Amino acid sequence: MQWDTATRYKFLLRLNNDIVSASTRRDVFSAIAQSLGDIFRFDRLSINLFDEKTNSLSYFAAAEGISPTEISEDVRPLAKGAIASAVIRSREPFILTDLSTHTYWPSINAMKDAGLNATMAFPLIVRDKVKGSLHLSYAKAPEHLDEMIEFLSEVSSRIAIAVDHMMAHTRLRHINAQLRRQKEFLTSQNRLSDGFDEFIYDSEAMVDVVRQAKMVANSDVSVCIIGETGTGKDMIARFIHQMSDRRDALFVKVNCPALNSALFESELFGHAKGSFTGAHTNRVGRFEMADKGTIFLDEIGELDIDLQSKLLQVLQDRTIERVGESRPKTIDFRLLSATNKDLEQAMQNNSFRSDLYYRLNTVTIKVPPLRERPEDIPVLMEKLAAQQSAERNLSPPVFSASCQKVILGYPWPGNVRELKNVVKRLILLRSGETITGSELDTQLSGVRRTSTGLKHITLGELERQHIVSTLKDTGGVVGGADGAAALLGVPRQTLQYRMRKYGISAKKLKTL
Repeated sequence: MQWDTATRYKFLLRLNNDIVSASTRRDVFSAIAQSLGDIFRFDRLSINLFDEKTNSLSYFAAAEGISPTEISEDVRPLAKGAIASAVIRSREPFILTDLSTHTYWPSINAMKDAGLNATMAFPLIVRDKVKGSLHLSYAKAPEHLDEMIEFLSEVSSRIAIAVDHMMAHTRLRHINAQLRRQKEFLTSQNRLSDGFDEFIYDSEAMVDVVRQAKMVANSDVSVCIIGETGTGKDMIARFIHQMSDRRDALFVKVNCPALNSALFESELFGHAKGSFTGAHTNRVGRFEMADKGTIFLDEIGELDIDLQSKLLQVLQDRTIERVGESRPKTIDFRLLSATNKDLEQAMQNNSFRSDLYYRLNTVTIKVPPLRERPEDIPVLMEKLAAQQSAERNLSPPVFSASCQKVILGYPWPGNVRELKNVVKRLILLRSGETITGSELDTQLSGVRRTSTGLKHITLGELERQHIVSTLKDTGGVVGGADGAAALLGVPRQTLQYRMRKYGISAKKLKTL
């Protein structure tokens, strides 16, 4: 068989045109298969991709021809692809006209079982780098092998360029998709932020907290931030990230109480397309988003004991595997965590793993409650009132001397979060008016008070009362811009978790 110059030119022009019009890997492969099949009459065609970093092979697309369903698209070590290995290492074509004489290779036995008896393989080389291999296999060895090998060597260089361009296009598409996901994630995180970007404090206790945060910022050690709910643990974590060398990468917050056990691995580690029902696309997990950045495990003490072991493995190995994939991926992340629980007590109760505790707790920063730093309260209240009034284009309320006295005498069980919510309600209800002590006391009526001070009730009961009071103010509405979650400054899922924990029903509160 002879191919003159004109025939070769027409074939290569057709191949180029067919490839250029293809938009996916499958389309490119189909165009190559159609063009080659018309002139070389193969029984099976396959294209391997070679990853030099991992020394592994994968298929560009499912094979065409005899028993294509036997071709797995999983990544495999180079050694398991005997023919591909020979081609890639030698950078030369590899021809076997009788596979029965090479049955010591497992891959050839599989080809024999599929009815194939001869094969030709060609390296795909771009810019002096081997990108993979092109394989044409036959039930019966073709005639005129010398002419075929010469022409296919020329053809393989064009196919190599097409495959390389499509893989680059695929990588860019994945990068763009990841950037979109990161933008969506950052947007959602901004919606859940506390509404002010700087620390507001005037107490020695908070000066010490900030000093500790600055000291550990660039050390990359794991830090556990402890303190009551609403003290600002989230802000301390963000501050550490912003002060560190990782500030240009993502700060990824994981709200542990809201993690669904059924989707735990998908949420944190990601999943591959088709790995389970509903997995229509590849998904990047929270840990992968935090690569080169910081991952913040908020309320880690609320994480179910059965899920802690899965988390521990990732923290130890610094590798993840997406659901539906078998390739581990190394992740470079800084670990920060926060909790309002006594983790040492939780370990004694067997509700928190000791090995996870020591993995998280290299350095501990304790954020004091607001009642232990009363000098911060007036400063915070004035600053919050100014900021939130400006956001709503309303005049801030004026706090009278008697109001200041009530402010300082109240224990603030919800800490800064509760203070912020009280200020927000006052702005909405009494914009520009003077607030007396008795009026503020009414706002704080969810807490049991006596003439001598606060009765001794648990912080959990105080939190429950505060949630109930806020839900009553919103008529039982949990979500939305004017719902209880927004007033409390927490995600809707977190508030729903707390409501379940305390047995609070929004439906019953609507009727009150």
